[in-house]
Amino acid sequence: MKTKRIISFLPSATELIYELGAQEKLFGVTHECNYPSDASNKPRVIESVFEPEKMSSQEIDDKICELSERGEEIYKLITENVSNAKPDLIISQEICEVCSAYTNQVKNAIDILEEKPEIYSMSPHDIQGILKCVKDIAEKIDEVKRGEEIVNSLNTRINKIKKVPISNRPKVLGIEWIKPFFAAGHWVPEMIENSGGINMITKNGEHSRKMDITEIENADPDVLILMPCGFDVQRTVSEYEKYLRNDSRWNKLRAVRERKVFAVDANSFFSKPSIRVVTGIEILAKILHSEIFAGFEIPTNSFSKI
Repeated sequence: MKTKRIISFLPSATELIYELGAQEKLFGVTHECNYPSDASNKPRVIESVFEPEKMSSQEIDDKICELSERGEEIYKLITENVSNAKPDLIISQEICEVCSAYTNQVKNAIDILEEKPEIYSMSPHDIQGILKCVKDIAEKIDEVKRGEEIVNSLNTRINKIKKVPISNRPKVLGIEWIKPFFAAGHWVPEMIENSGGINMITKNGEHSRKMDITEIENADPDVLILMPCGFDVQRTVSEYEKYLRNDSRWNKLRAVRERKVFAVDANSFFSKPSIRVVTGIEILAKILHSEIFAGFEIPTNSFSKI
């Protein structure tokens, strides 16, 4: 049976469906699905119970901890839109219970549907895992040829960077959350390595994890990349001003003293298992080796030096 009606429970899947040219099959998305812009016009099947876009990293962390301790949901299902969507395929995820709708909400969606859809759960932890998801979803929605074209194009872009000889590779730490500190995991270590850096603290495929300033001091990175999950450059710089600008231990870090601190658009190019992580690799290459990759075209406002 050909897939005709899809609900996407995570933004990276929504992006991919548009890239595959199958957006007419998309009948439900989350409150976070805003790329491409037309995705915002699709019916929402899930939304957050609070407004994280108006909160700092500390406030978001406190709120999530509070809800978790009380056993309350972070998201709520819009049941009417789920019923109206009548999906034969739901795309979900098993990576992060905080950043996307998690298993309980998928179960709730299935419970209210008379005809039970197929469930495809994305769970990539590295770049090849992301590319495999592209192939899998393309096959499920009958866009195999387009899926192969996308994967081949992405591999070509990655290899273009990896093949460049780089003798001086800086030690790089990706910071996924500022208050408290989290070291970036999953595919980010591989992104750093592919862009000509040496990743610090986490390893490729590992979960992002909490760390403290002592661990950053001991790692002594050459470059610090601030990439709070779901934040753009402007919001990240605002977090820096609020929490780090006047922090004495932070200011003693060698990378800070040498002005090798950068904020990137994590929401678009780093936080999600999206095909746009390849653009993220290009952004990192431009940051770490600006002379070598001077000719690279990257999106406007995708990073800023602090």
